[in-house]
Amino acid sequence: MKDHAATQGACPFRGTRIGGAQGSEPGLDHWWPNRLKVELLYQDPPQANPLGRDFDYADANAWIDHDQLWEDVRAFLHKPVEWWPSDYGHYGPQMNRMSWHSAGTYRIADGRGGAGEGMQRFAPINSWWDNGNTDKSRRLLAPIKAKYGAGLSWADLIALAGTVALEDMGLPLQGFAFGREDAWSADTGTYWGPEGWFGKAPTEQPADPQAGHPDQMVNRGLRWQGGPKDQHYDLENPLGASHQSLIYVDPEGPGGNGDPMDAARDIRETFARMAMNDEETVALVAGGHAFGKSHGAVPADKIGGAPEIAKMSEMGLGWANPVGEGNAENTMTNGIEGSWTPNPTRWDNDYLTNLFKYEWKQTKSPAGSLQWTPTDPDAPKTPDAHLPGVEHPLMMMTTDLAFKVDPDYRKVCERFLEDFDYFTEAFSKAWHKLMHRDLGPTARWLGPRQGGTFLWQDPVPEVDHPLVDDAQVADLKARVLETGLAHGDLIAVAWASASTYRDSDKRGGANGARVRLAPQRGWAVNDPARLDRVIDALEGVKADFEGEGEAKISLADLIVLAGCAGVEAAAQAGGHDVTVPFVPGRTDASDEWTDAESFDWLKPVVDGFRNYVDEAVGYHVSPEGIALDKACLLKLTAPEWAALTGGLRVLDQNWDGSKDGVFTDRPGVLSADFFRVLTDTDLVWRPETGEERRFTLERRDGGGATWTATRLDLVFGANAELRQIAELYAGADGEGYFMRAFVKAWHKVMMLDRFDAKEARKAALSDC
Repeated sequence: MKDHAATQGACPFRGTRIGGAQGSEPGLDHWWPNRLKVELLYQDPPQANPLGRDFDYADANAWIDHDQLWEDVRAFLHKPVEWWPSDYGHYGPQMNRMSWHSAGTYRIADGRGGAGEGMQRFAPINSWWDNGNTDKSRRLLAPIKAKYGAGLSWADLIALAGTVALEDMGLPLQGFAFGREDAWSADTGTYWGPEGWFGKAPTEQPADPQAGHPDQMVNRGLRWQGGPKDQHYDLENPLGASHQSLIYVDPEGPGGNGDPMDAARDIRETFARMAMNDEETVALVAGGHAFGKSHGAVPADKIGGAPEIAKMSEMGLGWANPVGEGNAENTMTNGIEGSWTPNPTRWDNDYLTNLFKYEWKQTKSPAGSLQWTPTDPDAPKTPDAHLPGVEHPLMMMTTDLAFKVDPDYRKVCERFLEDFDYFTEAFSKAWHKLMHRDLGPTARWLGPRQGGTFLWQDPVPEVDHPLVDDAQVADLKARVLETGLAHGDLIAVAWASASTYRDSDKRGGANGARVRLAPQRGWAVNDPARLDRVIDALEGVKADFEGEGEAKISLADLIVLAGCAGVEAAAQAGGHDVTVPFVPGRTDASDEWTDAESFDWLKPVVDGFRNYVDEAVGYHVSPEGIALDKACLLKLTAPEWAALTGGLRVLDQNWDGSKDGVFTDRPGVLSADFFRVLTDTDLVWRPETGEERRFTLERRDGGGATWTATRLDLVFGANAELRQIAELYAGADGEGYFMRAFVKAWHKVMMLDRFDAKEARKAALSDC
């Protein structure tokens, strides 16, 4: 009672001090670090969006004058403001860096990151030291954002500013597409690496360098490397940087070691993780370093905290600099000082020319960071960015020297040196890919200057034929069922086709029917033998149907339609008369339109819906944690996740035909049996090993073993939040709730990639 009384009237925000940093009191994650964070399914909730549920960004963006917007950004680049003057009288290089760092968080392993939602505005990304002073770039653009209001998202403006800047400085563009809708709250689920770790070598190897982390990733990402003379951490997949708080790699070399060959290794790895090959990597770096300068005029220990811990009076700006005016010639960003070329606001080939023409020696910036300067005193100079008549030696980073010493990178550089037009086109295309990699299919792209179509966009053909009507859909369902294919086979192939979708970068899904192409057709989780059998039969149905009239149906549509027919038949077998919605309009991609290597990144390592775990992968996160991650990527709510998993279990959809989690005496019948067994208090779960990977259910009265299960099954009874849903579906009136949830969630997954069917997709994605 004494303790209770002492807390009455106390501030509810006990971890925050006015005028200071947040306190360190233990929270929920401290006490229960391995709990399954089901709340990750509800990030950026609609309640956070002040525009409301009915706001349509495409409609709002269509009303703005895109040509005038382009010119407004161009004019801004040439009008320095007093509180943050532009280098060389041109904001182009500064905007270029901001855009690059926004898009450069993209990682191909799980599609997260990128420019798509403007996440550079929020923690933790807005406060990474590698994003130093990007807060100033966004604040400089605030008047343009205010002019165009809701019709111009921050995400689009951040990407646009650097793109217009490149064009203004002389680079021909491939185009630019709008369509990036803003998030309205921080991304608290994506794991970028251990916060506070900057890649410097520790003095001792930690006791458990690969300890698990439950947040949205395949493994924690810490890999211990080397012996006593070579100790450093690298971040593993899916992480897209060599260490946390960086966009790519340490410009001074791994751990600040100044070794260009080590830097080349990290560059190749990190750029590959963001879907760039060697040529694209060199084009982006050499192209980007043709402009602007690096800033290291002031030691880091003089600079204030990042935006998230800055003083209230700074109004969201961080990295306060007490030296001089805190900007211009006294700017501190990454600690390296100087420019790569004599003409930092003009597109030319001077970066590569200087890199290869001169020898370079290590030196230190005023801030104490390692950098390189020409050994030849007659090498060109670069003008001071702010002081008239002052010149400086050229500068290179360790990561720049990497392109000179790595033999494969050197070959690319030499080709660019020999053919500047080729280099120009390569940089223009690589920039376009960088800015648009996570924007999704062209059906999402907005604006008048979108540019061409590229393989990395995962293109599908346009619809060029009449679509089937309701009567023809019913006829096709009957024809599919008459093939004699098992309902479970139809369901399995439709799920394999659609469930590749990931909302992070809008890749995958049923449109294109790439499940019939390499590499997806050979994935073990898709049961290739069954896949071949079903696709062959459906191709026969398609040929017979199209031979009888003008209407046509793609195999992509027919795969989904067949799955819907299978679900309806399975529900009817259990006494439920349901209709699964179907929206035609998908088309079939070809091998020529498919980047097989890129699509292999969509292969699941854990698929909780089909009870699949790739045992060849070493896991530091529980299978259920990765299954939750997939539910996030499918935009599922917790009830939808539970309903789909439980439904697919009783539909006998385990990838290998096992009976783990198939808690029913009626396999193949859609029912709530999974949840009834899962929540039966007369059953006891016995782990087969101490690791608790598989379990046997036994009756408390000693009646013997009844069922087997995996962690991917039991999580819906063991997790407190998921158990509430399971108990609802298991109740006397629960099967109706379950059936509606399953059908709606099934339709939702089938429609996730249907950006071409805007209203139908919106209806399918409405809350369960």
